[in-house]
Amino acid sequence: MIAYCGLDCEKCDAYLATINDDQALREKTAKLWAQLNHAPILPEHINCQGCRMDGVKTVYCENLCGIRQCALQKGVKTCGDCAKLKSCQMVGAILANNPAALENLKG
Repeated sequence: MIAYCGLDCEKCDAYLATINDDQALREKTAKLWAQLNHAPILPEHINCQGCRMDGVKTVYCENLCGIRQCALQKGVKTCGDCAKLKSCQMVGAILANNPAALENLKG
């Protein structure tokens, strides 16, 4: 369940709330994400089965994530399969803040 960027979807609160049908976690996540993103994110927006999987995704993951859109356009399984990984500023921001994501892309 590794996302295109290398993040582990199974550790994402949106994913966990979805697969466990956990309304309290949806509400907590919506509140946090709304504060972090200065956006009106509601509990009903917190549904995701993973960005590389078939099924429901958050609005961000489905439509706004530039990394996902790029990977889909290039037809790569993850950014780890892209020749431009080391120079990519878009995924570089994720990898700089989450070293485990780079390890996930290497695996």
